[in-house]
Amino acid sequence: MSKPKKIALLIVDMQKFFLQERPVASACEYINHVAQTLRSSGNLVVHIQDVEDAEAVGPELLEFIPEIQVEKDDLIVKKTFSNAFWKTELEQILLDREVGLVVVAGFDAGNCVLFTYNGAIERGFKPAMLHRGILSANEELIAITYRDRHVISYQTIDFMVQS
Repeated sequence: MSKPKKIALLIVDMQKFFLQERPVASACEYINHVAQTLRSSGNLVVHIQDVEDAEAVGPELLEFIPEIQVEKDDLIVKKTFSNAFWKTELEQILLDREVGLVVVAGFDAGNCVLFTYNGAIERGFKPAMLHRGILSANEELIAITYRDRHVISYQTIDFMVQS
């Protein structure tokens, strides 16, 4: 019998620069819950950090928002394109750790979250959006994203790691 594949939570662009004036508490609660569940079961949590405009924005605004828990064993992948797989080490990190399911959460539903989800498909991973774990500058895009993609709830992830 083959070894079961691991789960990775990709937390996309939850940075001060993008989210300073946005309500984030609800999404962060779901993201942090799933992150802790996955950490405690030996799965992977990866924070995706957009550094495309690093010089113009400044390092303090590129930091992750304080509502998102970043633990010492979490990984951080820096990206300069919307798709976190494009020209980064993300694919190799997931392959090296035998990840099969990629759960995508974060900001922005119609841009980096969506492009990273599609990038996971293109590289042979099974992706799902974290239900109630994505944000957008356009609220309608969240509903469209959930309607047209695989979605997974925190309860399902809890069940999967306990089985």
